[in-house]
Amino acid sequence: MLFSSVPFLFYFAVATALAYFLVALLTPRHMLPRNAVLLLSSLFFYGWGEPKYLALMVFSILAFYGYGLAISFSKSKKVKKLWLILSVVTGVALLGVFKYADFFVSSFNAATGLAVPLLHLALPIGISFYTFQCMSYVVDVYRGQVEAQKNPISFGAYVSFFPQLIAGPIVRYVDIAQELKERSTHADDLYLGLRRFLTGLAKKVLLANQFGELTALFRASGEKSLVFYWVYAIAFTLHIYFDFSGYSDMAIGLGRIFGFRFPENFNYPYLSKSVTEFWRRWHMTLGGWFRDYVYIPLGGNRVGKFRWVLNILAVWMLTGLWHGAAWNFVLWGLLFAALLLLEKWVPALQKLPKVLRHGYVLLAVVLSFVLFNANDMAQAGQDFAGLFGLAGLPLLTTQTVYYLQSYLVLFILGFVGATPLPKMLEQKLPEKVRAVLEPVGLIVLLLLCSGYLVDGSYNPFLYFRF
Repeated sequence: MLFSSVPFLFYFAVATALAYFLVALLTPRHMLPRNAVLLLSSLFFYGWGEPKYLALMVFSILAFYGYGLAISFSKSKKVKKLWLILSVVTGVALLGVFKYADFFVSSFNAATGLAVPLLHLALPIGISFYTFQCMSYVVDVYRGQVEAQKNPISFGAYVSFFPQLIAGPIVRYVDIAQELKERSTHADDLYLGLRRFLTGLAKKVLLANQFGELTALFRASGEKSLVFYWVYAIAFTLHIYFDFSGYSDMAIGLGRIFGFRFPENFNYPYLSKSVTEFWRRWHMTLGGWFRDYVYIPLGGNRVGKFRWVLNILAVWMLTGLWHGAAWNFVLWGLLFAALLLLEKWVPALQKLPKVLRHGYVLLAVVLSFVLFNANDMAQAGQDFAGLFGLAGLPLLTTQTVYYLQSYLVLFILGFVGATPLPKMLEQKLPEKVRAVLEPVGLIVLLLLCSGYLVDGSYNPFLYFRF
């Protein structure tokens, strides 16, 4: 069930909110009934799209709940570590079987010439997100950073919480442990949550979906040109940003409505003047997860130069694999590792004029997302050949001009929307004017988005693949 869908907006979300706040009204001093409502609604939400993998979700909840308790009750450091290792093995095994098995088998077959049969398992939605959350919870319990959750209902609500279940942000247990015990929703929380949700919905439906439709038209076109390839590359770069950041906004807004404060996931990444800065602004919860649970445990930068380089390569190879079980994702991650190392080794890059640094980052990001979006390495090669004039295509065609004219306003909105300019302009309005215009604007956005959704417009979600 997509957030940007009629069933979610007008049935599931409304019913869940009514049930939650009714229970909160009847049991104002107890958090467990509210957590139970969130758990049941989240399991229903997950089962709507993946009924056959609902058992996998329940297994993950019970298994990692048990690991946390086992570490908490164990007296011996060795026994605690044994439970930690078992939890990591379980998490890696779940991802390995359901997400990476066919990738490794097909790669093995290609390397050896054998024909080991593939499993052909469907990818469980959100498994990368909720497995990472489960693993980080057990690690934090082992480190003593948080107490193990004693109640399986509250732990289940944390793991399966529908706002961030399928697309993040990756919420660590330590961030919301207190809110699982005690939280409240005031009128300001409701308004700010709704505002954030509707802003994300507009980014998804009015911007991301339209850019996604253009990329689909490019793939289907039989009249490509060099300029059309660049239009596609820029359109996909804007599509993935508004798609993913829009979903993050919706998740953060929904969390706020139910009394949770989720971490931010995006901070205008296309304003970055270095690749290092880009990854401090893009998918920030994933970057923080790999830093705290992979990079630092490997030794971070507190080791020799050779080992440090290996740490960087390992983290970014895993980052690429996290996004998808294919070689183009692995190379995508390693490409960023190479760029980050280049910035570390060539300090002169940071002394270039800001315009050049910004341009270099944007070019690197656009090209990286061309690799990211390819179905396989052969298609990636074709795309790069088309971008750099090696495919024997004309510079421009009539169809390219048509799409440029048709989507010009959308591109302008996309370029502006990827910057803080709209927020800055809104904040400059007088308080009284903003108090009137903002609610009206949000209602208009909801009506526009609803119109697009009822019309059955192009409405996929890219991160369902991961």
